[in-house]
Order: sequence, then structure tokens, then C-alpha cells
Amino acid sequence: MPSPVYPALIALAAVTACSAPGTAMRLGANGRPVPVVYRISEQDVPRIQARMRDAINTVRAQTGLAPVELSIELTSAAATHARDMSIQGRQWHFGSDGSSPIDRVNRVGYRGSFLGETLSETYETELETLTAWLDRRDTRAIILDPRAREIGFSWFQEPTGRLWWVLTTGVSAQV
Repeated sequence: MPSPVYPALIALAAVTACSAPGTAMRLGANGRPVPVVYRISEQDVPRIQARMRDAINTVRAQTGLAPVELSIELTSAAATHARDMSIQGRQWHFGSDGSSPIDRVNRVGYRGSFLGETLSETYETELETLTAWLDRRDTRAIILDPRAREIGFSWFQEPTGRLWWVLTTGVSAQV
């Protein structure tokens, strides 16, 4: 059964699609969209991270939850793991050095409590990835954890365009 928060997320995706990098739609001879590789440049990073935070906060608000803010430390842990998953060639929660998500957030000096991590290996945009995460009970529970107050969000893009997305959630020590 579709969630009542999806209309808000779909509306947000439609509004932001115009400014999303690499999302110009091309139609093939059959009138259907032709896949386009979603390329991300360094200049896109703050916009994509803000778009993900805003989309998550839209969904959280629809369910009566407090908003989250981007954490530099959680984002650093997410970035490290995204690159490492690419090196390993697999999507999973353990680093090539055997590290867990908790190990990674501790290494970057996060003083709060780690709550969860969601992962994706895809060619899709961040909002398409968020929608996929919200469709799964386990990853949705991480994103909509009522304790969450901070997120880390990052990715690694391979030359082929493949994206390794990582979202971490936590609650700061001050809360």
C-alpha cells in the first residue's frame, strides 16, 4: 500500500528535477525515455546533499518527526564507506578493513550516537535512491527513526557512472 508521504516526495522530486545535474530527459524513436547517466561534479555536492536532507525532512515532517541536519562527521564516514564499497565491488556494511559503521563514525570523531546506515549501488539519482530506501521496511525505519537528528550523506561515482550511495543517521551528544 503506498505511503501517504510519497506525494510530497514526488512533488519535491519534480520541483528539483529541473536543477538536478544530468537529468535532462531524452526520448527515443519509440517515444520512451532514453537512459542518461547521472553525472555528479564537485560543484553539485552541496546541492545534492541539501536536496537529500530536504527530501528526508519532507518525509519526516509528513510523519510528525523532527527534522535532521547534515553532520560533517557522519558525512565523512559515509564518504569513506562509499569509496570503499566501490573498491570492494559490493554493497555491504563492512569496510575492507573489517570496520563496522560504528567503527567508521568513531574514527571521524562523531561524539553522538550512531543509529543506522543505508546503502545503495545504482545509476539512479539521490531522490530515486531515497524513494527506493523508503520502499523497504528496514531502510525506511533507519530514515524515519524518531531519535535521528543528524545525517551523513555521501557517494562515490565510478567512471562508468555507477554510484555508491551511503546515508548514516545519528543523534548528537547534546540532545
